[in-house]
Formats: sequence, C-alpha cells, structure tokens
Amino acid sequence: MADLLERVVVPVASENDAETSARALARQSYGEAVFVHVVEKAGGAPDKAGVEQRELEAEEMFEAVRAVLGDVETDIYYGTDVVETIFDAAEDVDASAVVVVPRGGNRLVQMVTGDVALRLVTGNDRPVVVLPADEDGEDSEDAT
Repeated sequence: MADLLERVVVPVASENDAETSARALARQSYGEAVFVHVVEKAGGAPDKAGVEQRELEAEEMFEAVRAVLGDVETDIYYGTDVVETIFDAAEDVDASAVVVVPRGGNRLVQMVTGDVALRLVTGNDRPVVVLPADEDGEDSEDAT
C-alpha cells in the first residue's frame, strides 16, 4: 500500500475528525500527506459563518493534526461542492490517493452525511483509501 499512500490528501471537517484522521494515518506507512479543509461556500446565498471564522476553525483542525504528526502540509479550499473541491485539491497536489476515516454517529448522522461519503468513493479519477478510525477498526463516535 506504500505506493498508494505515496502522497495523500486527507480532508478534515472538524477538530475531532482531524485528530482521528491523523492518528489513523500515523499507523500507516505513507510518504507525504496534505490535510485539507473545505470551506463550503453558499453559492450566492448568505454563508452560515464568516470566512475568517471558518479559517480560524480550519487552523484549529490543522493544529490537532500537527499535534499527532508534527509538521505536515495543510491547505484551505473554498467551494460550493465539498466532494468536487476535495478532488480539486487532490489534483492540485498530484495526490496518489484521497484518504478518509469514517465518522461515527447515529443513523441520522450517517444518512445525512452518506451522500458525501458515497460521492467520495464513486465517480472520481483517483483511489480513495478508507482507514479505520482506531486500532480496533471501530469508528469514533465523536468524530462527526
């Protein structure tokens, strides 16, 4: 799997997600990692939060990653379609794969976020690697 994980993009959505993803990646043999956070733009409608607030939240996520992995590359992307923007990031950095860690949560959370997860693993031009959230292979309940 080393070639597949030669240069990966790891999207993160929250501070817990960032830490969980970093811990999952740390258990693998990988080359380089670029952690990205997508600030979802409303496409003409008012945004839920200001850009500065979203950027501060992203930096907190990246600090959680650095606490686990040390100095890693990070970037913030902006887009109206989160999945499309993640793959834009993967293309920009010439990633060998996109690495995701499933988020825990109840069935309602899974139903709401399921479309994003399904779209991540279908209809793209590069591999998506799904890593278990913890050493036992179970998802973290608070990683949503």
